[in-house]
Amino acid sequence: MSQLGMKKPSSWTYEQALERLPELLKAEGFGVLTQIDVKETLKAKLGLDFRKYKILGACNPALAHRALSAVVDLGIMLPCNVIVYEGDDGKAVVTAIDPMQTIAAARPELAPIAGEVRARLARVLELVA
Repeated sequence: MSQLGMKKPSSWTYEQALERLPELLKAEGFGVLTQIDVKETLKAKLGLDFRKYKILGACNPALAHRALSAVVDLGIMLPCNVIVYEGDDGKAVVTAIDPMQTIAAARPELAPIAGEVRARLARVLELVA
């Protein structure tokens, strides 16, 4: 099975990752539009315990506009998800969507935009310690 997204194990704690990621994303033109606390949701809806896990919905408005202008239905694949969860070692794991696996795979004409998004998200992950 191939890896989903671009994964980066971290030396940061889960809390440190959640504190630092918005600024790292902002430096690449992304804002965090949504946050889904999977741990809380599973507890509230199903009564289940789960590891610390959040899904951040990140968006770079300029790139989103370019992509949506080219393919209006692309909104189905937005925003770009970045997940943070607590690994078995107590350290954060950060994974970002790889738009070359999703957007460019679905619509090859969007490969240049997907490649730019991928490069920006990869730079964010490079800064995760």
